Amino acid sequence: MIVLLVVPLLVPFAAPLLAGRLAGARHPVAALWSLTLAAVVLAVSTLVALGGLLLPGVLRLPVAAELGELVHPLAVGPEALLYPATLFSAAALAGWVWATWRSLVRQWRLYRRARSAADGRQAAGDLSIVDDVRPDAYALPGRPGRIVVTSGMLRCLTPQEHAALFAHERAHLSGRHHLFLAAAELCARCHPGLRPLRGAIALAAERAADEAAALATGDRRLTARAIGRAALAARMAPDTRPAFLPSATTGPVPQRVSALLRRPAGRRRLVPALAVLLLLCAGISSGTAAAGALVLHRGVEVAQGEWRAGR
Repeated sequence: MIVLLVVPLLVPFAAPLLAGRLAGARHPVAALWSLTLAAVVLAVSTLVALGGLLLPGVLRLPVAAELGELVHPLAVGPEALLYPATLFSAAALAGWVWATWRSLVRQWRLYRRARSAADGRQAAGDLSIVDDVRPDAYALPGRPGRIVVTSGMLRCLTPQEHAALFAHERAHLSGRHHLFLAAAELCARCHPGLRPLRGAIALAAERAADEAAALATGDRRLTARAIGRAALAARMAPDTRPAFLPSATTGPVPQRVSALLRRPAGRRRLVPALAVLLLLCAGISSGTAAAGALVLHRGVEVAQGEWRAGR
Protein backbone atom coordinates (compact mmCIF):
# COMPACT_ATOMS: atom_id res chain seq x y z
CA MET A 1 0.00 0.00 0.00
CA ILE A 2 2.82 2.39 0.86
CA VAL A 3 4.22 2.06 -2.66
CA LEU A 4 0.84 2.90 -4.17
CA LEU A 5 0.50 6.03 -2.03
CA VAL A 6 4.01 7.25 -2.84
CA VAL A 7 3.23 7.49 -6.57
CA PRO A 8 0.76 10.44 -6.18
CA LEU A 9 3.50 12.31 -4.31
CA LEU A 10 5.97 11.92 -7.20
CA VAL A 11 3.75 12.46 -10.26
CA PRO A 12 3.17 16.23 -9.66
CA PHE A 13 6.87 16.88 -10.25
CA ALA A 14 6.32 15.95 -13.92
CA ALA A 15 3.39 18.34 -14.41
CA PRO A 16 5.45 21.57 -14.83
CA LEU A 17 7.31 20.00 -17.78
CA LEU A 18 4.03 19.93 -19.70
CA ALA A 19 2.22 22.94 -18.25
CA GLY A 20 4.53 25.69 -19.49
CA ARG A 21 4.09 24.89 -23.18
CA LEU A 22 0.37 24.26 -22.80
CA ALA A 23 -0.29 27.63 -21.09
CA GLY A 24 0.78 29.56 -24.20
CA ALA A 25 -1.40 27.53 -26.55
CA ARG A 26 -3.48 29.19 -29.26
CA HIS A 27 -6.62 27.87 -27.60
CA PRO A 28 -6.17 29.36 -24.11
CA VAL A 29 -9.66 28.50 -22.82
CA ALA A 30 -9.09 24.78 -23.40
CA ALA A 31 -5.61 25.10 -21.90
CA LEU A 32 -7.04 26.89 -18.85
CA TRP A 33 -9.56 24.13 -18.19
CA SER A 34 -7.00 21.35 -18.76
CA LEU A 35 -4.40 22.92 -16.48
CA THR A 36 -6.85 23.66 -13.69
CA LEU A 37 -8.48 20.23 -13.84
CA ALA A 38 -5.10 18.53 -13.74
CA ALA A 39 -3.92 20.71 -10.84
CA VAL A 40 -7.05 19.99 -8.79
CA VAL A 41 -6.86 16.23 -9.40
CA LEU A 42 -3.15 16.14 -8.54
CA ALA A 43 -3.71 18.19 -5.39
CA VAL A 44 -6.59 16.03 -4.17
CA SER A 45 -4.58 12.88 -4.92
CA THR A 46 -1.70 14.27 -2.89
CA LEU A 47 -3.92 14.89 0.12
CA VAL A 48 -5.48 11.42 -0.17
CA ALA A 49 -2.02 9.85 -0.35
CA LEU A 50 -0.79 11.79 2.69
CA GLY A 51 -3.89 10.81 4.63
CA GLY A 52 -3.42 7.19 3.62
CA LEU A 53 0.21 7.23 4.78
CA LEU A 54 -0.77 8.83 8.07
CA LEU A 55 -3.64 6.53 9.01
CA PRO A 56 -1.78 3.20 9.54
CA GLY A 57 0.62 4.83 11.98
CA VAL A 58 -2.19 6.58 13.84
CA LEU A 59 -4.16 3.32 14.11
CA ARG A 60 -1.20 1.77 15.91
CA LEU A 61 -1.81 4.07 18.84
CA PRO A 62 -3.75 2.18 21.53
CA VAL A 63 -6.54 4.77 21.73
CA ALA A 64 -7.06 4.92 17.96
CA ALA A 65 -6.84 1.12 17.63
CA GLU A 66 -9.52 0.68 20.26
CA LEU A 67 -11.79 3.22 18.60
CA GLY A 68 -11.30 1.44 15.28
CA GLU A 69 -11.95 -1.97 16.82
CA LEU A 70 -8.53 -3.20 15.70
CA VAL A 71 -6.61 -6.05 17.33
CA HIS A 72 -3.72 -6.57 14.90
CA PRO A 73 -1.74 -3.78 13.22
CA LEU A 74 -2.56 -3.19 9.59
CA ALA A 75 -0.29 -4.96 7.12
CA VAL A 76 0.55 -2.04 4.87
CA GLY A 77 4.23 -2.50 4.10
CA PRO A 78 7.71 -2.79 5.60
CA GLU A 79 7.90 -1.73 9.25
CA ALA A 80 11.03 0.29 8.52
CA LEU A 81 9.02 2.57 6.20
CA LEU A 82 5.85 2.87 8.25
CA TYR A 83 6.95 5.31 10.94
CA PRO A 84 9.00 7.60 8.67
CA ALA A 85 6.03 7.71 6.27
CA THR A 86 3.69 8.55 9.15
CA LEU A 87 5.91 11.35 10.44
CA PHE A 88 6.42 12.75 6.94
CA SER A 89 2.70 12.77 6.14
CA ALA A 90 1.81 14.28 9.52
CA ALA A 91 4.30 17.11 9.03
CA ALA A 92 3.20 17.67 5.42
CA LEU A 93 -0.50 17.79 6.30
CA ALA A 94 0.12 20.11 9.27
CA GLY A 95 2.16 22.43 7.06
CA TRP A 96 -0.56 22.38 4.40
CA VAL A 97 -3.30 23.25 6.90
CA TRP A 98 -1.28 26.10 8.39
CA ALA A 99 -0.18 27.55 5.05
CA THR A 100 -3.69 27.27 3.59
CA TRP A 101 -5.30 28.95 6.59
CA ARG A 102 -2.82 31.82 6.53
CA SER A 103 -3.32 32.27 2.79
CA LEU A 104 -7.12 32.25 3.08
CA VAL A 105 -7.09 34.85 5.85
CA ARG A 106 -4.67 37.11 3.97
CA GLN A 107 -6.48 36.80 0.64
CA TRP A 108 -9.84 37.52 2.24
CA ARG A 109 -8.49 40.66 3.94
CA LEU A 110 -7.00 41.89 0.68
CA TYR A 111 -10.26 41.19 -1.14
CA ARG A 112 -12.29 43.10 1.43
CA ARG A 113 -9.87 46.01 1.15
CA ALA A 114 -10.15 46.00 -2.66
CA ARG A 115 -13.93 45.73 -2.43
CA SER A 116 -14.23 48.67 -0.03
CA ALA A 117 -11.97 50.72 -2.30
CA ALA A 118 -14.29 50.08 -5.25
CA ASP A 119 -17.65 50.46 -3.48
CA GLY A 120 -18.98 53.97 -3.37
CA ARG A 121 -16.51 55.26 -5.92
CA GLN A 122 -17.36 56.98 -9.15
CA ALA A 123 -19.08 54.30 -11.22
CA ALA A 124 -20.39 53.92 -14.73
CA GLY A 125 -22.16 50.60 -15.11
CA ASP A 126 -19.72 47.86 -14.15
CA LEU A 127 -16.80 50.31 -14.16
CA SER A 128 -15.48 51.76 -10.88
CA ILE A 129 -12.96 54.59 -11.13
CA VAL A 130 -10.64 54.99 -8.13
CA ASP A 131 -8.97 58.36 -7.70
CA ASP A 132 -5.35 57.22 -7.50
CA VAL A 133 -2.33 58.48 -9.42
CA ARG A 134 -0.85 54.97 -9.47
CA PRO A 135 -1.86 53.22 -12.71
CA ASP A 136 -3.79 50.03 -12.03
CA ALA A 137 -6.73 48.02 -13.40
CA TYR A 138 -8.24 44.67 -12.46
CA ALA A 139 -11.42 42.62 -12.45
CA LEU A 140 -13.13 42.46 -9.05
CA PRO A 141 -15.56 39.52 -8.70
CA GLY A 142 -18.61 39.69 -6.47
CA ARG A 143 -22.18 40.89 -6.59
CA PRO A 144 -21.99 42.84 -8.73
CA GLY A 145 -18.69 42.19 -10.47
CA ARG A 146 -16.68 45.34 -11.10
CA ILE A 147 -13.93 46.54 -13.38
CA VAL A 148 -11.72 48.68 -11.17
CA VAL A 149 -9.44 51.20 -12.83
CA THR A 150 -7.50 54.08 -11.33
CA SER A 151 -7.47 57.60 -12.68
CA GLY A 152 -3.74 57.20 -13.19
CA MET A 153 -4.31 54.29 -15.59
CA LEU A 154 -6.94 56.24 -17.53
CA ARG A 155 -4.44 59.04 -18.12
CA CYS A 156 -1.87 56.60 -19.53
CA LEU A 157 -4.08 55.17 -22.29
CA THR A 158 -6.05 56.53 -25.21
CA PRO A 159 -9.86 56.11 -25.39
CA GLN A 160 -9.46 53.28 -27.91
CA GLU A 161 -7.03 51.55 -25.56
CA HIS A 162 -9.49 52.06 -22.70
CA ALA A 163 -12.04 50.01 -24.64
CA ALA A 164 -9.56 47.18 -25.18
CA LEU A 165 -8.51 47.18 -21.52
CA PHE A 166 -12.12 47.14 -20.31
CA ALA A 167 -12.97 44.33 -22.73
CA HIS A 168 -10.09 42.33 -21.30
CA GLU A 169 -11.28 42.78 -17.71
CA ARG A 170 -14.91 42.02 -18.67
CA ALA A 171 -13.69 38.75 -20.18
CA HIS A 172 -12.18 37.89 -16.80
CA LEU A 173 -15.50 38.50 -15.09
CA SER A 174 -17.63 36.63 -17.62
CA GLY A 175 -15.19 33.71 -17.69
CA ARG A 176 -15.05 33.58 -13.86
CA HIS A 177 -11.30 33.41 -14.08
CA HIS A 178 -10.97 34.26 -10.39
CA LEU A 179 -12.21 30.74 -9.60
CA PHE A 180 -9.43 29.21 -11.71
CA LEU A 181 -6.83 31.42 -10.03
CA ALA A 182 -8.18 30.62 -6.56
CA ALA A 183 -8.03 26.89 -7.33
CA ALA A 184 -4.45 27.28 -8.58
CA GLU A 185 -3.48 29.12 -5.39
CA LEU A 186 -4.91 26.38 -3.17
CA CYS A 187 -3.37 23.58 -5.23
CA ALA A 188 0.04 25.21 -5.02
CA ARG A 189 -0.13 24.83 -1.24
CA CYS A 190 -0.59 21.07 -1.49
CA HIS A 191 2.60 20.09 -3.30
CA PRO A 192 5.79 21.94 -4.35
CA GLY A 193 5.53 20.39 -7.82
CA LEU A 194 2.22 22.19 -8.37
CA ARG A 195 3.57 25.68 -7.72
CA PRO A 196 4.67 26.21 -11.35
CA LEU A 197 1.12 25.34 -12.45
CA ARG A 198 -0.08 28.44 -10.62
CA GLY A 199 1.81 30.64 -13.07
CA ALA A 200 0.74 28.52 -16.04
CA ILE A 201 -2.93 28.81 -15.07
CA ALA A 202 -2.58 32.57 -14.61
CA LEU A 203 -0.99 32.87 -18.06
CA ALA A 204 -3.76 30.81 -19.66
CA ALA A 205 -6.40 33.00 -17.98
CA GLU A 206 -4.74 36.17 -19.24
CA ARG A 207 -4.36 34.72 -22.74
CA ALA A 208 -8.06 33.80 -22.75
CA ALA A 209 -8.99 37.36 -21.79
CA ASP A 210 -6.55 38.76 -24.38
CA GLU A 211 -8.22 36.78 -27.16
CA ALA A 212 -11.69 37.79 -25.96
CA ALA A 213 -10.67 41.46 -25.94
CA ALA A 214 -9.19 41.17 -29.44
CA LEU A 215 -12.44 39.63 -30.65
CA ALA A 216 -14.54 42.33 -28.95
CA THR A 217 -12.52 45.22 -30.38
CA GLY A 218 -11.85 43.59 -33.73
CA ASP A 219 -8.26 44.81 -33.58
CA ARG A 220 -5.51 42.51 -32.28
CA ARG A 221 -2.84 45.17 -32.64
CA LEU A 222 -4.85 47.69 -30.60
CA THR A 223 -5.41 45.09 -27.88
CA ALA A 224 -1.71 44.22 -27.80
CA ARG A 225 -0.77 47.90 -27.57
CA ALA A 226 -3.28 48.55 -24.76
CA ILE A 227 -2.06 45.60 -22.71
CA GLY A 228 1.59 46.49 -23.24
CA ARG A 229 1.14 50.14 -22.29
CA ALA A 230 -1.04 49.28 -19.28
CA ALA A 231 1.52 46.79 -17.98
CA LEU A 232 4.36 49.26 -18.54
CA ALA A 233 2.47 51.97 -16.64
CA ALA A 234 1.58 49.66 -13.73
CA ARG A 235 5.03 48.16 -13.30
CA MET A 236 5.79 50.36 -10.28
CA ALA A 237 2.39 49.99 -8.63
CA PRO A 238 2.45 48.05 -5.32
CA ASP A 239 0.97 44.57 -5.63
CA THR A 240 -1.62 44.60 -2.83
CA ARG A 241 -4.37 42.71 -4.63
CA PRO A 242 -5.44 39.16 -3.77
CA ALA A 243 -3.71 36.50 -5.85
CA PHE A 244 -7.02 35.41 -7.38
CA LEU A 245 -7.90 38.81 -8.85
CA PRO A 246 -7.06 38.75 -12.58
CA SER A 247 -5.57 41.79 -14.24
CA ALA A 248 -4.36 42.68 -17.73
CA THR A 249 -1.10 44.00 -16.27
CA THR A 250 0.07 40.68 -14.77
CA GLY A 251 1.90 37.67 -16.14
CA PRO A 252 4.53 37.49 -18.91
CA VAL A 253 3.23 40.47 -20.88
CA PRO A 254 5.80 40.27 -23.73
CA GLN A 255 4.73 36.69 -24.43
CA ARG A 256 1.07 37.70 -24.41
CA VAL A 257 1.68 40.67 -26.71
CA SER A 258 3.65 38.49 -29.10
CA ALA A 259 0.79 35.97 -29.20
CA LEU A 260 -1.68 38.73 -30.08
CA LEU A 261 0.52 40.06 -32.87
CA ARG A 262 1.02 36.66 -34.47
CA ARG A 263 -1.34 35.68 -37.21
CA PRO A 264 -3.67 32.83 -36.29
CA ALA A 265 -2.17 29.59 -37.57
CA GLY A 266 -3.47 26.11 -38.12
CA ARG A 267 -4.07 23.75 -35.27
CA ARG A 268 -0.93 22.29 -33.75
CA ARG A 269 -1.08 18.64 -32.83
CA LEU A 270 1.48 19.15 -30.06
CA VAL A 271 -0.91 21.14 -27.88
CA PRO A 272 -3.65 18.46 -27.64
CA ALA A 273 -0.94 15.88 -26.99
CA LEU A 274 0.41 17.95 -24.09
CA ALA A 275 -3.08 18.29 -22.64
CA VAL A 276 -3.62 14.53 -22.92
CA LEU A 277 -0.28 13.80 -21.25
CA LEU A 278 -1.00 16.24 -18.43
CA LEU A 279 -4.43 14.74 -17.80
CA LEU A 280 -2.88 11.28 -18.01
CA CYS A 281 -0.50 12.25 -15.21
CA ALA A 282 -3.48 13.38 -13.17
CA GLY A 283 -5.26 10.10 -13.94
CA ILE A 284 -2.26 8.03 -12.83
CA SER A 285 -2.01 10.03 -9.62
CA SER A 286 -5.71 9.74 -8.79
CA GLY A 287 -5.81 6.05 -9.76
CA THR A 288 -2.91 5.05 -7.53
CA ALA A 289 -4.25 7.18 -4.67
CA ALA A 290 -7.65 5.52 -4.98
CA ALA A 291 -6.06 2.05 -5.17
CA GLY A 292 -3.98 2.75 -2.07
CA ALA A 293 -7.01 4.02 -0.19
CA LEU A 294 -8.97 0.91 -1.22
CA VAL A 295 -6.20 -1.41 0.01
CA LEU A 296 -6.11 0.48 3.30
CA HIS A 297 -9.89 0.25 3.63
CA ARG A 298 -9.81 -3.50 3.07
CA GLY A 299 -7.05 -3.87 5.66
CA VAL A 300 -9.14 -2.02 8.23
CA GLU A 301 -12.15 -4.23 7.46
CA VAL A 302 -10.03 -7.40 7.89
CA ALA A 303 -8.65 -6.18 11.21
CA GLN A 304 -12.12 -5.26 12.41
CA GLY A 305 -13.42 -8.69 11.38
CA GLU A 306 -10.68 -10.35 13.42
CA TRP A 307 -11.64 -8.20 16.40
CA ARG A 308 -15.30 -9.18 16.15
CA ALA A 309 -14.42 -12.85 15.72
CA GLY A 310 -12.37 -12.79 18.90
CA ARG A 311 -15.15 -11.32 21.02
